[in-house]
Amino acid sequence: MGKNLVIVESPTKVKSISKYLGNDYVVSSSKGHIKDLSTKGKYGLGVDIEDHFKPDYKTIKGKKKVIDDLKKLAKNADKVYLATDPDREGEAISWHLYKTLGLDDDHYSRVVFHEVTKNAVLDAFKHEGKIDKNLVNSQEARRILDRIIGFRLSKLIQSKTDGSSAGRVQSVALKLVVDKEREINAFNPEEYWTITANFKDFSADLFEYNHKKIEIKTEDEATNILNKLSNSFEIENTDKKLKNKQSKPPFTTSTLQQEASTKLRFSSKKTMMVAQKLYEGIDLADETAGLITYMRTDSIRLSDDFIKSAYKFIENKYGENYTGPVKKSKKTENVQDAHEAIRPTSINRTPESVKPYLTDDEFKLYRMIYYRALASIMAPAQVEATTVILNNNNYGFKATGQVIVFDGYLKAYSAYEDTKDTILPPFDTYKSNVIVANEVTKDQHFTQPPARYTEAKLIKTMDELGIGRPSTYATIIDNIKARGYVNLVDRKFVPTEIGFEVTDKLQECFNHLINVEYTANMEEDLDKVAEGKEVWYELLEKFYKEFEPALEDAFEKLPKKEAEQTGEDCPQCGHPLVIRKGKYGAFVACSNFPACKYIKQEKKEESIITDCPNCDGHIVEKRSKRGKIFYGCDNYPNCKTAYWDKPTGEKCPECGNMLTIKNNKIKCSSCDYTKEIPNE
Repeated sequence: MGKNLVIVESPTKVKSISKYLGNDYVVSSSKGHIKDLSTKGKYGLGVDIEDHFKPDYKTIKGKKKVIDDLKKLAKNADKVYLATDPDREGEAISWHLYKTLGLDDDHYSRVVFHEVTKNAVLDAFKHEGKIDKNLVNSQEARRILDRIIGFRLSKLIQSKTDGSSAGRVQSVALKLVVDKEREINAFNPEEYWTITANFKDFSADLFEYNHKKIEIKTEDEATNILNKLSNSFEIENTDKKLKNKQSKPPFTTSTLQQEASTKLRFSSKKTMMVAQKLYEGIDLADETAGLITYMRTDSIRLSDDFIKSAYKFIENKYGENYTGPVKKSKKTENVQDAHEAIRPTSINRTPESVKPYLTDDEFKLYRMIYYRALASIMAPAQVEATTVILNNNNYGFKATGQVIVFDGYLKAYSAYEDTKDTILPPFDTYKSNVIVANEVTKDQHFTQPPARYTEAKLIKTMDELGIGRPSTYATIIDNIKARGYVNLVDRKFVPTEIGFEVTDKLQECFNHLINVEYTANMEEDLDKVAEGKEVWYELLEKFYKEFEPALEDAFEKLPKKEAEQTGEDCPQCGHPLVIRKGKYGAFVACSNFPACKYIKQEKKEESIITDCPNCDGHIVEKRSKRGKIFYGCDNYPNCKTAYWDKPTGEKCPECGNMLTIKNNKIKCSSCDYTKEIPNE
C-alpha cells in the first residue's frame, strides 16, 4: 500500500502539516502556480480569441523539476489530496495540478485549510470535496482579462507616452490619484476666522449668534464681534450624556492593510508578506503552527469555537462584564465570505507568549490582529460626554469634554485608538452661574484642499468603490510606484508627469472602460462567474467587442511619442542618438533603427569588475537578453571577452586564463583549476 500525497502551495506549510498528519501521508509543495498563459497566438495573448478565448498554458520557468517530482509521488500514492490555498488562485492551482499530474476523480480530493493548526488540518480531511470549477473559471477569466488589457494597452502606452504599462485596476487606481491631485490644484482657499474664549481649565469656541450658526469671513467681522463681548460668560446649558463607544469588527484583508499602514507604517506589500508567514506557520517551543487564519478574506465572521474560547478568555482575564456582542456583516456576503475574518488561531496563544519566536515585524502585526479580534467581541466602552453652552451678549460659545466611565474593549485595544479623557470643570458649582475668561481671542484660518491619498486611504477608497480585490491591492499599489507613475511625499501619493500623461491618454480613448463604475461592475460579473451565474467566456467576448475597436482607434488617433534626442550623433551612420525604453530600463540607441542597430554601451565606473585581459577595456556587469547577469568587455563588439561567473582579476597559475568565483570557490574559466576562497 502506498502513502497518501498531500500537495500544498507553500513549502513553509510542508513541515507543520507533515507533523499533523503522520506517517501515512507525504506532504509536498507546488511552490505556487505551476502553469501560466503562454505568449502564443494573436498578439501573444496565449488565448484563442476565436474559440471562446480558450487558454493555452505553459509550464512556468523553473517548475519542470517540481512537476516531475510531484508526478513520481502521485504515481506511487494511493490518493492525492490537493490542499492549495482556499481562494480562487488556490482553486486554479489545484486545477492545473489535477490536469498536469493526470489525476482522476476516484483518486483525488480537494481539501481546504483556513488555518494551519492540527485541529483545522485534521478536520479538513473529514470534509474533503472536489475542485470548484466555477472558482477556476472566475480566476481564469480574470487572468485572461488582465492579460488582454495588460499586453494590448501597455503596448499602446509604450508607443504613445513615456509610460511603461497599463492595467485593468492599476489604471483606475492611478486615475484616483491623478483626479485627487487636480482637485487639489484647482482648490481656492477661503479665509475664515474663529473666536475662542480661554478659561483657566478649558476653552470654548463661538458657534452661534441668537441661536443661529455663525460664520466669520473677515478680520473686520471678527474684530466687530470681539468689541461686543465682555470677559464674563453666562452658563446657559450643561448637557451630560452616557454614550457607548463600540469596538471595530475583526480584520478583513482591506482593513488589515489600512490599519497596518496607519498604525505600524507597513506598506500593503509588507503587511501581506508578514501575514503570509504568520498564516503558514511559526516554529514555537513545542510545535509548528500557523498563528492566524487565512489572510485573504472579505468577511468579519468568527467561528463559533473561537467565540466560545475568546469569551472564556475575556471572563477570566477581565471579568464577565467585559464580554460583548458579536459583530455582524453589513454588506452582502460574497464568495470570499466563505472564509472567516483574520483572527488568531488560538486565543490562548497571546502575543507576549509567542514574542520570543517572532521577528519584530511579525510580533507587531500578530499583536494587532490578536487584540483586534479579541476587542471585537468585548463590551463597548462607556463615555460620559459633556457639552456646555456659554452665552455672552447673545453670542453662543461651546465647550465639549468626555470622561471614560467604563473602558470596555479599550482594556485590550487602547494602544491602537486615540481615546483620552477631556475633563471639563464641574459647572454646577458656580453659584452665580457666571464664569470669567482669562482672554477672548480671534484667529485667522484658511480652508484646506482635500488631502492626498495615503496608502491606507487609497486602499479604503478602492474597497468602498469595489474596484479590484483586497488581495490584489498590494500589487496594484506596488505597480504604480514601480512604474514611476506616483511618488511618495510625506507618505502620500503624488502623481508624476508620466502618471498624468498616461491617465490623460487613457481617458482620451478609454474613458468608457477605464473608470470606477465599469471596473466595479466587472468585479461583480467575475463574482457571478464564481457563483456559476455567468459564463466566463461570454463575459470576455462582451468585453473584447468593446475593447479592441477602441484600442485600434487609439493607435490611429493618438500621436506617437517622439524619442528624446541626446544631442549626440550615431558613430556608425550619423543619425541622432535617442533615448529608448527597454525591458530593463532606458538605453541610448540610433534613431535610424532598424536600418542601424547601434546601441551605446555606457561605461559605468561603479560596474567595473576588473581590466579586460584581451584589450584596453574593462570587464563590467551586464545583462543578457533574457535578463541573466554576465560579465563582459565594455569594448564590445570590438572585444567579445565575456564570462558567466564573476572574474577575480587574477590569472590561473596553471593556464594563465582568468580566475572566476563560482559557488563560493575560485575556479579557472578555462581549465579545471580550483581553490578555496581564503578566510579573511
